[in-house]
Amino acid sequence: MNNDGQKDSVIIVSGGMDSITLLYEHKDEIALGISFDYGSNHNKKEIPFAKMHCDMLGIEHITIPLSFMQQYFKSSLLEGAEAIPEGHYTDENMKSTVVPFRNGIMLAIAAGIAESRGLHHVLIANHGGDHAIYPDCRTEFINAISEATKTGTYIDVDVVSPYTEITKSDIARIGKRLGIDYSQTWSCYKGGDVHCGKCGTCVERMEALRDAEINDTTKYNN
Repeated sequence: MNNDGQKDSVIIVSGGMDSITLLYEHKDEIALGISFDYGSNHNKKEIPFAKMHCDMLGIEHITIPLSFMQQYFKSSLLEGAEAIPEGHYTDENMKSTVVPFRNGIMLAIAAGIAESRGLHHVLIANHGGDHAIYPDCRTEFINAISEATKTGTYIDVDVVSPYTEITKSDIARIGKRLGIDYSQTWSCYKGGDVHCGKCGTCVERMEALRDAEINDTTKYNN
């Protein structure tokens, strides 16, 4: 919140475990939730959860289409469920799931919307487990783009990423403390009717819920 007690942040909220946890943890600061539909296999499964949770918290939610990314960018996330590799997030084959500079594009748009609304912070829920695979989730990138958004806006909009140095298991523990129902989130990159249970995000989801001692009620296709 700002000095006047007004909500002063926007959040990039996908509908996955991490961003929903950040949404609840910082709900009193957030004026707007932004989801991006960039044509991934799982956008249609995730985004309704993002809207649902924002609605439950009385936070405005918008979805911004980025269809050009599916048209011009190379990533297995944009090529159909059969293109998604299976295994652990740290496996080399998971690099195919990178959507080049995705976070940079989303953060730039969110910063522009923030300034347009007189809001000073953009929240994003990247975490330490992303670092091995995704360059635009790493500390160096977040620090650099925050400096860029501050320099490039009149009101010094910055990027806030409280989870950058912690694990998904740590995030799940925060969610447990907050009483979040993770069955009302989506992780699977294949985007089927239920979680596949085999892709990197499913494996990481299962590990995080197990480590946090949360009963995993997710329906898996395995």
